[in-house]
Amino acid sequence: MKVYNTMTRQKEEFKPITEGKVNMYVCGPTVYNFFHIGNARPFVVFDTLRKYLEYKGNDVTFVQNFTDVDDKIINRAKEEGITAPEVADKYIDEYYKDAAALNVKKADVHPRVSETMDEIIQFVKDLIDMGYAYEVDGDVYYSTRKFPEYGKLSKQNIDDLEAGARIMVEEKKQDPLDFALWKARKEESEIAWDSPWGMGRPGWHIECSTMSRKYLGDTIDIHAGGQDLQFPHHENEIAQSEAHNGCTFANYWMHNGYITVDNEKMSKSLGNFFTVRDILEKYDGEVIRFFLLSGHYRNPINFSDELMEQAKNSLGRLQNAKENLQFLIEKGEGAMTDAEREAFEDYDKYRQQFIAAMDDDLNTADGITAVFELVTAINTAVKDGASKEFAEKSLETLMEFANVLGILQQDKADDGIDAEIQALVDERQQARAEKNFARADEIRDELAARGITLKDTPQGVQIIKE
Repeated sequence: MKVYNTMTRQKEEFKPITEGKVNMYVCGPTVYNFFHIGNARPFVVFDTLRKYLEYKGNDVTFVQNFTDVDDKIINRAKEEGITAPEVADKYIDEYYKDAAALNVKKADVHPRVSETMDEIIQFVKDLIDMGYAYEVDGDVYYSTRKFPEYGKLSKQNIDDLEAGARIMVEEKKQDPLDFALWKARKEESEIAWDSPWGMGRPGWHIECSTMSRKYLGDTIDIHAGGQDLQFPHHENEIAQSEAHNGCTFANYWMHNGYITVDNEKMSKSLGNFFTVRDILEKYDGEVIRFFLLSGHYRNPINFSDELMEQAKNSLGRLQNAKENLQFLIEKGEGAMTDAEREAFEDYDKYRQQFIAAMDDDLNTADGITAVFELVTAINTAVKDGASKEFAEKSLETLMEFANVLGILQQDKADDGIDAEIQALVDERQQARAEKNFARADEIRDELAARGITLKDTPQGVQIIKE
């Protein structure tokens, strides 16, 4: 398996620190609002990476933080007339709802900044003691020039960075590139913790360095997030962690590309800012997930109604194949025939195609192509019916791939077939038996107008509800 390492700007063979075990840290949301479609991409992409690593037999420890201490949370608390912790609790709950709709599995650990304060304060204190940080009137800053490799992830020269940097009026930094590790409280109402430097709260970057170290150790296998986090967030994490821990922070850095909306950058000012909660009002969560995986994760992806409709229709084809197999399992009987066994053995080429795609830097787009080719082979094999065993084995293979991609996880709501509809289906079957095809067609059209398709199979009539 190869992954593109942002640090080296090339694909590298993935070798975990401990064979068969993978430690992953993925930057999570700042919980002051519902997460938007741009946030959803890393959640879905790296959830898929986790699922694939597990599919390959690895024991994965997956950590994704919640930033529950932040200026945006404080401002939202003022707007809503509640406390900052209440804002965080509210939107963490909402995160779980939307993530579940996208079939994103919960992390093994979802650490919260507010619950890691003792470790953060100690981490900052250590950096001061080691000469990498300094305190000024209750604020603590990291001295970037003390870390010679600063800029190595984003490939930026420190002198070029300094030329474009500015010191804000209220800041007391020794160098424009220095960044805050701890911020002194500005007003009494502001959420704060006691520290050796007075009441205050941590800077953004120190939080992830501390939580990663607490739950995964000094060096981790994979650190991942959106492309926008490369600089300054991940660059600053590296500076803090490697100075503090005295070793490489992460062996592989992975970043997903941006999302545009109708080929424009998503922005509240442009009115094209969409939360996942907004989109879920129109599309099923699996459609959103399928859309996000339909392009390579490192490439930019454009969000539009047209592309979402395409994703909906494509996913519908896969869902239909699954439901057809479920029907054949329910109605079928017997073991595989020789012809079916030969067809089933041929499925392995699609498995190899799927694995080759996913091994190539998590190429989900080509992985999805392999799934469609498998479905075409399945549909061809079962077009005239199938044994129960063959249908079961075919569904098992389809779901093997689908489970990795996190799709086809939800069966369509089975509200049952009401008595009126069942009576019409029975009447149509009777009309067909009596060769009254006009009445049979009439009933079929009436049911179609009500969103119900009838499919005649050797196993009987299959009732498909839209």
